[in-house]
Amino acid sequence: MQSYVDDKVIPFANSMVMKGDDVVDLEFYGGFDMTSDRPLTEDAIFRMHSSTKMVCSVAAMMLWEEGKFSLDDPLEKFIPAFADMQVLKADASSIEDVEPAKDSIRIRQILSHTAGLSYGFIEPDSIIDTAYNEQALNPMASAPGLTLESLCDALGHIPLAYQPGTFWRYSLATDVTARLIEVISGQRFDEFLKARIFEPLGMVDTDFFVPVDKQDRLTTLYLPTDPLDPMSECAAPMDSPAATTTAELPSFLSGGGGLMSTLVDYLAFVRMVVGDGCYQGKTLLKPETLALMRTNQCADGIGVNFPMWSMPGTTFGLGFALKEAPADDEPAVAKNEFHWGGMAGTHFWWAPEADLVGVCMTQRMPGFWHPFSHEFKKLAYQIAGE
Repeated sequence: MQSYVDDKVIPFANSMVMKGDDVVDLEFYGGFDMTSDRPLTEDAIFRMHSSTKMVCSVAAMMLWEEGKFSLDDPLEKFIPAFADMQVLKADASSIEDVEPAKDSIRIRQILSHTAGLSYGFIEPDSIIDTAYNEQALNPMASAPGLTLESLCDALGHIPLAYQPGTFWRYSLATDVTARLIEVISGQRFDEFLKARIFEPLGMVDTDFFVPVDKQDRLTTLYLPTDPLDPMSECAAPMDSPAATTTAELPSFLSGGGGLMSTLVDYLAFVRMVVGDGCYQGKTLLKPETLALMRTNQCADGIGVNFPMWSMPGTTFGLGFALKEAPADDEPAVAKNEFHWGGMAGTHFWWAPEADLVGVCMTQRMPGFWHPFSHEFKKLAYQIAGE
């Protein structure tokens, strides 16, 4: 792992391996940025990006446990903007080539990225992502003043990429989930997370911004020389404490990618997830609810797919990716692993059959599904004797 930092492929990293309830390996590589000799620490603050999605999904399922909604409820029951949706035809040549949706979007579909929504940056030249970008509905370049409510209002006027439930496409669906939480709970999304998740778990450094008194613990995010080459060197800072966009609470409280956190905070969340919903005497979810979240929600023949990353044998549950079969270079106990990560290189996975958990973090954009995370997982399995 140190070699990735020495070769400037990633600017720095931390990693944690847990076997059962015990942390069996904890490592820090490099400093808070590529020019500092200040060693990285467990309270260094990282941009979590899509690692936020698991937190948002857990929050939604807390409301589901309370009977506030059914997974098969139509989304428009709570967010009317999604009523009477149109869908792009399979042979569409423009955004006007649409047909009526055959069914409503169901809440389980926004939790599993099968609702028909898109993201704006996965396939930027596609008809659907072009429409998203024209309205600045792209988390990489969102419109000033965007909110969860205005996002949903805008999405309701753009056709779906496919009929709900018939395909898997990474999307703004988890941000829609965050708005659903606001509507049902009557609380702003960040306030719900603080009261129901962060405070009970002692996640004192997790939020949608980094206060001034914590800016000295914010790591620097880097761009590589070639974003399409995962092994290219990190070069220019994209965001740093000296010139950051994170110092104030944003208007857009992204459930899909807005959180800032630390290794120690995220480990508390991870311990709750793998501990059947309990951590340090606090119960957030029932074991059966977490078991449900780890079941495949995709129809037969549908799985996780990206134009730029290969994820064979992977389906999706309610907020987590699920590995139905290990990769060729993975041990048999990798089957049934569930996981997800963030665009800047924050990753979490749990292999229940090995009782093994891994977390690793860096700040490279893009850094999701990066070779360093695969190498880390291989080393973790070796540490555990698998």
